[in-house]
Amino acid sequence: MTPEEIKAGMPLMVPFIATLRLEYDEVAPERTVLRLLDDPAFHNHVGGPHAGAIFTLAESASGAAVMAAFGDLLDRVTPLAASATITYRKLQKGPVTATAALGRPIDEVLAGVEAGELVQFPVEVVMTDEAGTVTSELTISWALKPHRRPA
Repeated sequence: MTPEEIKAGMPLMVPFIATLRLEYDEVAPERTVLRLLDDPAFHNHVGGPHAGAIFTLAESASGAAVMAAFGDLLDRVTPLAASATITYRKLQKGPVTATAALGRPIDEVLAGVEAGELVQFPVEVVMTDEAGTVTSELTISWALKPHRRPA
């Protein structure tokens, strides 16, 4: 899938992305960057973005990276988020930038897909504030589940 197809398609496939008005700065398998604007409608009780909005931003950045790397395989596999761990490091204020990168070489993942395996791999996401300070980090385990072949 091209970056343009991902940018246009993700908010349609996952309407909550459109609700949060996430912005796509870069979309590539090596590096995907999304932003959550500072909107009081998304704030928590201390005036920063709600943890749910931060998680959605990070998970969406990871999903865009997965689609950039493996979107051309959708006729053979279904990408699924299997688990996630998020660590909040510092109180976030203002806009949030999420930078995602695959945590396993693409060639290794593709070899598993070619073998018909359920392939799992991590995507690492770092969230920063406007000054570039890391405010939270997320690791999400993605799986590429092979489609069942008719018997």
